[in-house]
Amino acid sequence: MNQLSKFRKAVSAILKITVFLSAVIGTFLSWYAGKGSFMGGANVFMFFTIQSNIAVAVISLIGLVLMFRPKIPAAWYIIRFVGAVAITLTGAVFCFVLAPTMGDAAWNIQNTLTHVVVPAAAIADFFVTCSGAGIKKSSVIWVTVPPLLYAIYAGIAYVNGWQFAEGITYPYFFLNWGSPAGAFGFTDGLPFMGCGWWILALLILLIVAGFVYLLIADTIGKAISKKRK
Repeated sequence: MNQLSKFRKAVSAILKITVFLSAVIGTFLSWYAGKGSFMGGANVFMFFTIQSNIAVAVISLIGLVLMFRPKIPAAWYIIRFVGAVAITLTGAVFCFVLAPTMGDAAWNIQNTLTHVVVPAAAIADFFVTCSGAGIKKSSVIWVTVPPLLYAIYAGIAYVNGWQFAEGITYPYFFLNWGSPAGAFGFTDGLPFMGCGWWILALLILLIVAGFVYLLIADTIGKAISKKRK
């Protein structure tokens, strides 16, 4: 193993540990915050934020184990890729859609850990781990699976009246099927457009993000290969 590979392995290990610890601490604090708070109490596990944090924490933990094996399955890189894009959605939606509507209350410790630290470390680790892995561009379609599954879950929850918070049967304002915008309507205020439009827009953004991530990873991989020569 050359010095560059050793360095990448060390950086990746640090990032994976950061993801795991931040996700665990952030999830615990979110749960401990209390049932009446935003994304607090036992209901915290109903939100995509916590579900995606748990997913990347597990991926990072398994990744740490795989680092010490001579060969890593090709499918693992796709899973790592999908996890990176899914947690990107968590960070982007919170920072650019939810936080502006919440004010200063948005930036508590648990939200910062689960929406900023975990996504940033997980994305960085993806580029360190998967650059040069040769993930096919066609694999980008898999990034739509987590949000689609969650949209279905949220829809079922809404129909059945499951409460994400006291008196609220939807996780995020853009998944509120009972809003004035409905499925494909538009309004002057929140949520501005129907759930169907939001889901479609997010899926398109994720596919674009997926292609960009693969392009960056491929470019980094080629640069590393050239440096080794």
